[in-house]
This record gives sequence, C-alpha cells and structure tokens, in this order.
Amino acid sequence: MARLRTLLFMLVFYGLSVLVVVATPVVALFGRPAMRGYAHWWAGLQRRCAAGLLGIRVRVEGERPQGPALFAAKHQAMFETLELARLLGAPAIVLKRELMRIPFWGWAAGRYGVIPVDRAASAAALRRMMRDARAARGAGRSVMIFPEGTRVKPGETPPLRPGFAGLYKALGLPVVPIAVDSGLVWPKRGPKRAGTITLRFGEPIPPGLPRKEIEARVHAAINALETDPAR
Repeated sequence: MARLRTLLFMLVFYGLSVLVVVATPVVALFGRPAMRGYAHWWAGLQRRCAAGLLGIRVRVEGERPQGPALFAAKHQAMFETLELARLLGAPAIVLKRELMRIPFWGWAAGRYGVIPVDRAASAAALRRMMRDARAARGAGRSVMIFPEGTRVKPGETPPLRPGFAGLYKALGLPVVPIAVDSGLVWPKRGPKRAGTITLRFGEPIPPGLPRKEIEARVHAAINALETDPAR
C-alpha cells in the first residue's frame, strides 16, 4: 500500500509541479512578491498532497519569532525545504548551486530569491554567500540554512559546515534552530510512510556568541528530536 500511495503522490504532485514550474515566467512578470506567493501555493500543494495521498500530517512545536532571523534547520527530506519556506514567510534559502542548473526550476528559484552556494565552500563561494545574505537582510528578509550541509538519515548528526558560523557572524541576527524528523516517514529512497512530521522551533539564540558556543548550541537544538527520550 505504501508503494502504491507513493507512486500516486509522485504522479500527482510532481506532475502538477512540472506545470507549476513551466508557468513561472508568466508569474514572474508580476514581480518577486507574486513569485513568492506562487511558491507558497506550491508548498501548500505539497502539504495537501502529502496529507491526502500519503497520510502524512505536520505538527509544529515551539514559537515562530517575529522579525528577521537566521533559521538553522535539520535536513532529512525535500519536504521541509518547501514547508519551512511557506511557514517562515519567504526567507532567503541557502541552496546548493547545482540546483540552479535545473531547467526552469533554477531560474524560478533565482527569481524567488534564494542564495546559491558551492558545496566546495571555497573562500570565494563563502564571500558570495555572505554578500547575498546581507542583501536579503537589508531587504528585511530572514535567511534559512541547513547548517549540516545536506540531507541526512534519521539518527545521523554530522558536524556543522564552516559556512554557518561565518553567516552567523556576518548577519548579526538571532538564530532560530529547527529540529525535524521528516526522514522517518519521507526517506530519500523507497516508499513514503503515513505518519506525522514534527517541526520543532527552538528558543532564539542571540547574535555575538563565540563560534564554538553558537555551533554547539545550534547543533544540539537541531538534533533535539534525535535525542528526545520521549520519542
């Protein structure tokens, strides 16, 4: 049954997503606010399809702060990339530059206002990321990063990538860590399973802390669901 439901989800959501992406040039004529509203509608489509076709629900824990912040999220599935963009009011999302090469989608992501970064994390790449992040902050937007650098399986807690600390220092914004457990029902490979995805917002962490302290606090907070004894 799980395989059948996953296949149905892929046919419906990804099929509609092709049409959504192809239509973005028309939406882009109305400016970035329209693009962001359109992207949020797409994220809502993912959530409705996940609920109706896969039996996956979303539980949000903790308070979402008001005003710009640096959101640092655990990354276990594609699901939270879209869902958090919708919940957080169009943050500038730090994404792998390779994604920008996807036909149509990469162009649409650029119009939305993402921050592409090279996975090699060279000095030049990090400087570009800082510049784009400062521009987003200057426009009153929050910034969201997956500080472990890539999707990981449930139970995996790799160290934070170097770019996070630099971004934290450059932006001077409070950090809001977000723990997720999407990988339990939305694996990278194989059928998706019915269940609940938890998005847990941690307490905001103030700017200006030493690198070791901010990295330790964020790492612990985004992995809170991995170590929660009640789960």
